Amino acid sequence: QVQLVESGGGLVQAGGSLRLSCAASGRTFSAMGWFRQAPGKEREFVAAIRWSGSTYYADSVKGRFTISRDNAKNTVYLQMNSLKPEDTAVYYCAAGTFVTRVAAPTGYDSWGQGTQVTVSS
Repeated sequence: QVQLVESGGGLVQAGGSLRLSCAASGRTFSAMGWFRQAPGKEREFVAAIRWSGSTYYADSVKGRFTISRDNAKNTVYLQMNSLKPEDTAVYYCAAGTFVTRVAAPTGYDSWGQGTQVTVSS
């Protein structure tokens, strides 16, 4: 059974940092990513990484967020620096076997339960 377990969310002041982790069990995936959803908004792409190591970022987080992956542990990380109040959202880990468009939620077949990130001004 596939399971994604997220950790690392919390409350931080603007300009601070947080690191999210997502551990996958059950099988390996060709791509893993992070999406987020703020109240009243649609789920949006944040970052993704393929098994090869190729990384992708939303324009809104480029230069501030870094996604990385430990293939041996089947775990993906999201280092978030210079956080802004507009980064406040529930962050979801996603994993997929055949992901062609990394920014599209429909390409992923497994999702975590979500972890809250709140950035105060």
